[in-house]
Amino acid sequence: MEMQQFYYDNKIVKNFIYATIVFGVVGMLVGLLVAYFYLFPNLTDGISWLSYGRLRPLHTNAVIFAFVGNAFFAGMYYSIQRLLKARMYSDFLSKLHFWGWQLIIVAAAITLPLGYSSSKEYAELEWPIDIAIAIIWVVMGINMIGTMLRRRERHLYVAIWFYLATFVTVAVLHIFNNIELPVSAFKSYSVYAGVQDALVQWWYGHNAVAFFLTTPFLGLMYYYVPKAANRPIYSYRLSIIHFWSLIFIYIWAGPHHLLYSALPNWAQNLGVAFSIMLLAPSWGGMINGLLTLRGAWDKVRVDPVLKFFVVAITGYGMATFEGPMLSLKNVNAIAHYTDWIIAHVHVGALAWNGFMTFGMVYWLIPRLTKNKLHSVKLANFHFWIGTLGIVLYALPMYVAGFLQASMWKQFNPDGTLTYGNFLETVTQIMPMYWMRAIGGTLYLTGMLVLVYNIVQTIRSGSTIEDELAQAPALETISSKRLRGEKYHSWLERKPIQLTILATIAILIGGIIQIVPTIMVKSNIPTISSVKPYTPLELEGRDLYIREGCVGCHSQSVRPFRSEVERYGPQAKAGEFVYDHPFLWGSKRTGPDLLRVGGKYNDNWHFNHFWNPQSISAGSIMPSYKWLFDNKPMDISLTQKKMKTMVTLGVPYTEAEIENAPAAMKAQAMQIEKSLENDPDFVASYEDSKKKAAARGEKFVPMNEREIIALIAYMQRLGTDIKVKDNAKK
Repeated sequence: MEMQQFYYDNKIVKNFIYATIVFGVVGMLVGLLVAYFYLFPNLTDGISWLSYGRLRPLHTNAVIFAFVGNAFFAGMYYSIQRLLKARMYSDFLSKLHFWGWQLIIVAAAITLPLGYSSSKEYAELEWPIDIAIAIIWVVMGINMIGTMLRRRERHLYVAIWFYLATFVTVAVLHIFNNIELPVSAFKSYSVYAGVQDALVQWWYGHNAVAFFLTTPFLGLMYYYVPKAANRPIYSYRLSIIHFWSLIFIYIWAGPHHLLYSALPNWAQNLGVAFSIMLLAPSWGGMINGLLTLRGAWDKVRVDPVLKFFVVAITGYGMATFEGPMLSLKNVNAIAHYTDWIIAHVHVGALAWNGFMTFGMVYWLIPRLTKNKLHSVKLANFHFWIGTLGIVLYALPMYVAGFLQASMWKQFNPDGTLTYGNFLETVTQIMPMYWMRAIGGTLYLTGMLVLVYNIVQTIRSGSTIEDELAQAPALETISSKRLRGEKYHSWLERKPIQLTILATIAILIGGIIQIVPTIMVKSNIPTISSVKPYTPLELEGRDLYIREGCVGCHSQSVRPFRSEVERYGPQAKAGEFVYDHPFLWGSKRTGPDLLRVGGKYNDNWHFNHFWNPQSISAGSIMPSYKWLFDNKPMDISLTQKKMKTMVTLGVPYTEAEIENAPAAMKAQAMQIEKSLENDPDFVASYEDSKKKAAARGEKFVPMNEREIIALIAYMQRLGTDIKVKDNAKK
């Protein structure tokens, strides 16, 4: 049989590996800084773009899309060429994918600290970047499928099934969750509102974890673990069951993030049922990976690559056991909004994604440079310090989560809350935050050891060049099943059919859950007293989003005695019909804010944003001094925002839009007047006027500054529903 010669494209693999390492260091550094904010909340006092609320989404995006994303692309480009015995379909598309993705990451690194955010978890980037992501993702898919059509290997190996499922599902999730109406170049509003937005977001959010952090890395596991162990995968049959059951079941599980919320009960219960079912395929994959190493344990003891893989797969098993457990309503009632969820997420991220990446990089670089790893001892040191870092990170967060839940729910014999002040729970878990920061520091130290080890390996090795290979041409593949051929073996010869079936499998759950919630209005009953935000409150809400307040505060009271006693009546679906986007949050570092309107006077909020510790000693909330700056709030887009909201179904009248500037001025003046009840405010205000005059600056009245709009929004929250205690104190 005539052999064909061709070259594997190793340069694209090298580029993605380098990007993985660089952005891994950056993402983890930002994460460590965010962890230290819990200990030193005013570490970057007064610097808006280095504040917690703006850096937290930068950390999550950098780790997920920059570090993990680039690692997947590196591993995929290396493995898919060798599994298909073909060079990538297009060098141009490979380069476009690489440079396009890095530009997207840079755009995220610039816009998120500047406050351009949609506020949606793992989808905070604004609409122009969302469009760029969709384009570059499609470029990758075309390149992947084009390579399959030009392959020299008849059957598609299991790793490629997971790559295909990743491509089609992430495309669907990204597009549907990020349908938004632009207001300006860097401002948009979600087309969904309230409950509908929450369902679509967590359909995306849960499955971003499933199909960006899980399925692609399962594909990498199925290739690199057998390669590193020099053993075949344990069970081909189990891999088939694992793949199809996982992609079908995973897509249904999103609503378990919204248990006890205003989401309809039928959707919550569907999420619970499928989340529990998810345990079987997840552990099937873990077992398939670990049992591949049967008979190779002697090698595991000395090979750092296999050590990383073993802990990664074990971490995957732990996280995928915990996920279904957390979806049980009685467990979710304890864990949700606590640091338990932070521990759960980071077991997956640090162990599964991080250690799979480290093992893969340590395996790939020597082969690409035709060299031995610079230091096996350093790689082993990285493994042990990284493992210790994971333990010191996760265990304190589990303890903190249990402690938070316990304190939040305790009552005195007379029926009052034992810990009525939310801050009491915060002060009790500070030692756990210290331990988390130490664990994160150890994990980052391991990453820096990897950087040194890889740099030294590359320096002493050969230049990374395209690799010569040869394989016989693949004869025309029959579309018919061969005699005795099983259905799945036939399907493995058909990338287009496989892709279509995978797409159908992931669409079924999404359609059944989302379409009724969006299309059937009776599922979201309206409340006549709920009105749209005033223009000033709308601007305040956008400031709340810009500053990332949703990262620490929820706006959803669950139907528990402890929460109703602490915050007020439970959340109702009709309260959120004008919320584009929803702001229910996923973590309570601070108390819930759904009913905060009128609970405190304007002066309390004013002083609280200036210096939280002066109001609540021991608070870990940072100050927001830039909101008080002597410059007018930008209201140039207010009327355009209102018009956009009208398009989305918010009932602003033409007169309200036309009179928006005057209405904003009147409401702002009313807040400024109430602030004058505090003599300290009056004295400070007069002093700031004199200082501005002395510097020759134009003095901007307080009623024109951003802080006033944010106070207006805070005072509006929950006031459409009559609450016993939301009369101003």
